[in-house]
Amino acid sequence: MNDDPAPAVQPARGGRFWLMTAVAVGMLAATVSLGRWQLSRAAQKEALQAEIEAQKTLPPLDQQEFLALDPATSAMHRPVRLHGLWLTPHTVYLDNRQMHGLPGFYVLTPFAIEGSNQTVLVQRGWVQRNFTDRAQLAPIETPRGLVELVARIAPPPAHLLELAKESPPSAAAPGSSPIRQNLDLEAFRAQTGLPLRTDVSLLQTGPASEGLQRDWPVPALGIEKHYGYAFQWFGLAALVVILYVWFQFIAPYRRARRVRRG
Repeated sequence: MNDDPAPAVQPARGGRFWLMTAVAVGMLAATVSLGRWQLSRAAQKEALQAEIEAQKTLPPLDQQEFLALDPATSAMHRPVRLHGLWLTPHTVYLDNRQMHGLPGFYVLTPFAIEGSNQTVLVQRGWVQRNFTDRAQLAPIETPRGLVELVARIAPPPAHLLELAKESPPSAAAPGSSPIRQNLDLEAFRAQTGLPLRTDVSLLQTGPASEGLQRDWPVPALGIEKHYGYAFQWFGLAALVVILYVWFQFIAPYRRARRVRRG
């Protein structure tokens, strides 16, 4: 009688084993690569955010420096100090804008820069809408005469999704509503006939005044989104490793032990 213990049954590693190994390696490489790419995108946007914050802390550009910028996008988010006149009749109210979670309007008024033929659109602030009568606009104050404006260089006003593209009202049409869903600077320049800069706008800064609030939201760069996607890709990579080890090694080993005991 042979009392030697039976040798362990080694699972055969045929073509299916190596095929699944190749598939797992490919999926692992792809998911890790995508996770690292999402981390790199987050790092790029964090650097951009830091650059924006650094621009905000720079000394304000004076009027001549601003007028000489071509394009002004080279100094995006930097403060400026200008003198000029508010062109009140061309004020526009952008609808469906929120501040502190409340719906309202962004108030935009062209600003004619003193001693130049340039006009720039200023996002002056936010005002809450009238919930009983949408067309009734809250009163705001617009100083007359020559004024000093402190603002930041900003992109043109952001566009919201429009279900139907409407023809913008003519600026010269009597009684036309100043309420708009979006504002295209090229079209607005053509409507008003103003020598309006279309590459940038200005974001007026400072405490609430003139009936307007100016707690402007921080630009949404989506940094958290990239970290979330990276977590998902790395989680998927970990799942690939766990499934590979289970189905390629642990499950066959357990089957082999059952065969040996049987």
